[in-house]
Amino acid sequence: MTYLDDDDHVFAAARPMLLGLAYRLLGSRADAEDAVQDTWLKWRAAARDALDNPGGWLTTVCTRRCIDMMRSAHRSRVEYVGNWLPEPLPTAADDGVSLASSLTTAFLLVLERLTPKERAAYLLHEVFDVSYAETARTLQMDEVGCRKLVSRARGHVEQARVRHVTPRERQEELLAAFEAAVVGGHTGRLAALLASNVELQVDSGGKVAALRDTLRGREAVLAFVRDTLHRVGGDLVWEAPDLNGARALVLRAQDGSTLAAVSFAYDEQGAATGVYIMRNPDKLVGLA
Repeated sequence: MTYLDDDDHVFAAARPMLLGLAYRLLGSRADAEDAVQDTWLKWRAAARDALDNPGGWLTTVCTRRCIDMMRSAHRSRVEYVGNWLPEPLPTAADDGVSLASSLTTAFLLVLERLTPKERAAYLLHEVFDVSYAETARTLQMDEVGCRKLVSRARGHVEQARVRHVTPRERQEELLAAFEAAVVGGHTGRLAALLASNVELQVDSGGKVAALRDTLRGREAVLAFVRDTLHRVGGDLVWEAPDLNGARALVLRAQDGSTLAAVSFAYDEQGAATGVYIMRNPDKLVGLA
């Protein structure tokens, strides 16, 4: 095996972790792939034979690139039309519980409330098991400050109670009830599965007609499903893939074009606390 082949093998082995980290940091598969590609270019230009820890080097470069991208994206997020939701990501049904719980829409939305460094520190240490010392070096700070950063981020995440995975049977039950309510207009079964404080958000990016405000409360969500979604539900093709580590719905037109993806958040008792509808065509490309 040549030296070049060796280097390609090292990057290829690290690439899935780098993509997973970048997606969780950025909430966009396209942006994550850009960050990993930038990391690859720096890897090809680096003096690789002088690296004691190639995997750590790659993680550091990718993380720092993502932090730069998060900071530059802040303005566009502020000016975003309506609700912003992370891009739906197809996942495997057998993903580990810990990794799956860090991919859910609800979890990624909590990360959005953290500073870029808090987000990176939490993900590196709590999700990807990077030591405090290595995390601190990646973020160019001392280890004491890094521990405080992780602790602060952990507090926000734990308070939101989003690091758990609801049993698949419960997820399937909610998907069936949601589809029945949209297609048939009968919301009784769905009502029994929604938390009283459930919220519904739609991300259209201002590119298609869609609800821009967040709906709060069981009755408001049920009324929207019954009075608005029911009008078009019967004409759609329904699929139920795994997205972001959980069961979800993908709605397509009769010609096969993707119209929406629907995912859910649950409390620890299995009641749905969030309904997230992706309508932004740019973020549905990966589901075609």
